[in-house]
Amino acid sequence: MALLKPTVVIDNGTGYTKMGYAGNAEPSYIIPSTIAVSGGNDSSTVRSRQGIDDLDFYIGKEALDHASTHQVNYPIAQGIIQDWDNMEKLWQRCIFQHMRCEPEEHYMLLTEPPLNPPENREATAEIMFETFNVPGLYIAVQAVLALNTSTKPEKYFMKYSDLHPRTKQPWEIDVGYERFLAPEIFFNPEIFSTDFTTPLPNVVDEAILKCPIDTRRGLYRNIVLSGGSTMFKDFGRRLQRDIKRLADDRQAANLALHSKFHQAHAEALEVNVLSHRMQRFAVWFGGSMVASTPDFYRVCHTKAQYEEEGPRIARHNPVFNATM
Repeated sequence: MALLKPTVVIDNGTGYTKMGYAGNAEPSYIIPSTIAVSGGNDSSTVRSRQGIDDLDFYIGKEALDHASTHQVNYPIAQGIIQDWDNMEKLWQRCIFQHMRCEPEEHYMLLTEPPLNPPENREATAEIMFETFNVPGLYIAVQAVLALNTSTKPEKYFMKYSDLHPRTKQPWEIDVGYERFLAPEIFFNPEIFSTDFTTPLPNVVDEAILKCPIDTRRGLYRNIVLSGGSTMFKDFGRRLQRDIKRLADDRQAANLALHSKFHQAHAEALEVNVLSHRMQRFAVWFGGSMVASTPDFYRVCHTKAQYEEEGPRIARHNPVFNATM
């Protein structure tokens, strides 16, 4: 295989898009996952005929700045791509304006949420191979990439330990109850909305209970945090405490029920929530790790495979361990 330039890693989230090159510790660019398109004024028909409307759009922060003159659109909802035309435009600007690369020279790693419809993978492959003519594509599940980041993070922390955030001018602000109210929504969501009232610890606990019984103890010991919303101080400790209470209360109730008939004993349940320094960009960094391994090119779908089999090749993407 010809020597290729570093893989481009793009993590498209509902709120933000993170992008950069494989092998880096942090994404090069982080922008809102939004696009502002022409609003359709009186001259829109003429301008469209001239092909100007296709170029009159903004993404990220620029899109929000032009909200008064353009229609702001969020192509991704609940992690799933809903507007493919605008998503293609978003990718276009990400690749050419921010990354400033020729897509024909770089493999692409994109992310997807769990249970992403296979049709979405096909549409993604069609855009990447036909519009951008990429030589190879890998679509990775975000949760898997986050787990890769949490497995052996310390060897990467040593390599990138010289990264420190800096600001040109220090600022002092007084933070009151808002500091505690914002993250409290995760644990008492009813203070914000009556549509969703299940606390995060209950969601995690219920998800584990739906797994095979012989895997549950291992899952309770390996709850991994990922994403910027988990960066609140002591978020992991609070989540671990609340999940532990739920599990212990249920275990005590079961023991009390069985003790009526015979003597019952149970080993104490260990709950461990894993926090690490890379969890803010865990998904993107996991993609950076994956795309830096020799096995990455072996499992990628290539342009030749796409031309031979069509978009259906993207329905399945092998999962492999990037930390080995």
